[in-house]
Amino acid sequence: MAAAGILQQAAPVFSHQQTVINAGVLFALPALLAQGLLKYKEVYQELSNGYYGLQSTILTLAFMALCRIKNAEQLKQHKVGELGALIGLDRVPEARCLREKIQQIVVQHKAREYNTVLLHHWLGENDEFFFYVDGHVRIYYGHKANLPLKFISRQKLCLSATTEYWVNNVEGLPYLVFMGELNEKMQDVIEHQIIPELQANATIAQRLHAKEKILFSLVFDRECYQPSFFHRLWDNHQIAVITYRKNIKDKWEENLFQNHTVTVLSNNITMFLYEQNVQLDGHTFREIRCLNEGGHQTSILTTHPDITLSEVASKMFSRWSQENFFKYLIADYDFDKMIQYGTQSIDENKKIVNPEYRKITHKIKKLSEKIQRQEAKFYKVVEKINEEHIDKLPDFTQQQIKAIEILTALKKDKEILVQQRAIIPNKITVKEMADAIRYDKLKPESKLFMNVIKMICYRAETAMAEIIAPHFLREKEEKRMLIKQLFNTPADIIPNDKENTLTICIAGLSAPRYNEAIDNLCTILNQTETNFPGTQLKLIFKNHVG
Repeated sequence: MAAAGILQQAAPVFSHQQTVINAGVLFALPALLAQGLLKYKEVYQELSNGYYGLQSTILTLAFMALCRIKNAEQLKQHKVGELGALIGLDRVPEARCLREKIQQIVVQHKAREYNTVLLHHWLGENDEFFFYVDGHVRIYYGHKANLPLKFISRQKLCLSATTEYWVNNVEGLPYLVFMGELNEKMQDVIEHQIIPELQANATIAQRLHAKEKILFSLVFDRECYQPSFFHRLWDNHQIAVITYRKNIKDKWEENLFQNHTVTVLSNNITMFLYEQNVQLDGHTFREIRCLNEGGHQTSILTTHPDITLSEVASKMFSRWSQENFFKYLIADYDFDKMIQYGTQSIDENKKIVNPEYRKITHKIKKLSEKIQRQEAKFYKVVEKINEEHIDKLPDFTQQQIKAIEILTALKKDKEILVQQRAIIPNKITVKEMADAIRYDKLKPESKLFMNVIKMICYRAETAMAEIIAPHFLREKEEKRMLIKQLFNTPADIIPNDKENTLTICIAGLSAPRYNEAIDNLCTILNQTETNFPGTQLKLIFKNHVG
């Protein structure tokens, strides 16, 4: 029926199976559903008739992510029959079939809407409304796309790359992701994409309607530093910012700083802090400084009028939770994997920095650096002329003449470049670029869709890790390790059609404290009384050792 196109999709049917590989990942199902995995039903239309429908495809992708099966090709290295048992089918789709199903999802162009629905699900009235914004640069190693160069800090090189802009909470849990096209400034992304998306959220819209004193707060690093931008966000939207201050030239008296207890990522830390107001570009800001060992002073700016200086420091230094999120997804979720090959055009009327203008500007910068170095050498020669004996003056005079000749040549070259740049427009439209180098972009929809799936998986995994954390003295090192071990542990799948139950009995883990933690996890998961999607079977979780 599926081959003939008569079957819309196969319904999940479970049979009694023992020691199913990776069946421990079914323990994540209540958390996945609680994080909104099934919200896809509000957004996506069903796929074309066939054995694998939208539900089985979404479940397969989520279980693959949690089991660290990083792409469709890696399914060839696993027993597809046993993976199929996890979704109630005789097998999971093969690599080509899964790519086709993903393509049917991607062509609907609903990933942004899916993320929006999930934001509404995740963001509650009791949240603090502090949003952490940062960009993640994904290097492009191919040759089909003409992408602008970006500076890659971890490699200290300028390479072809794309940027994703992420919005997380203080604990590092993701809310939103936006795909960059060219070299957008983070300020523009915040103003034209992130803020409108957040304002459209029902919970924040209620705060806006209630005329709350502060709509929400944004926390970011120095990439967005511009005092007039901070002032504009506060005046136009009642949005506060917390960020590091740049270009600090003064130091405050060290006797001004006092001890404060600051909570950073669940750790209480003693910091020496002091606060005073500062005028920047005609605007007044709160400036909080942290005195570090060695006398260094870390400066933080904020437009938030109410929170204490300890809370400002806590929010700012908790920004590392977002960096930890990126690091974890790169290591465990194949974060930078290209999902779909191919390029698509960019709006031809979009303004960009002229590559020729940028190239000449770079040359002028390098010449200016050479001129500065040569001037330094020249001044040293002049100093020696004043200090040395008169008999040595001819030698130093010759050196002085040579230095002047080099300086004159360099300044002349710089002047020529400045004149060349003066007749080149600073910005051009994409259509004005030569065809061979005209910018385009990688197809973003598939990457955005998979990012949303990984967001759900990461949040589900984090929720499970927090449940078992109290069982460990070294919870930060062990809680996620145990959850990953659980996902890759075999389990028995035992359906009971009479009682409408589906029991997942894990084989047991390697240490008594691990089994104790899993027993507690089973108790909490069973209290959710979760049904397997598409069935009336209530999930029951057991630990064989317990």
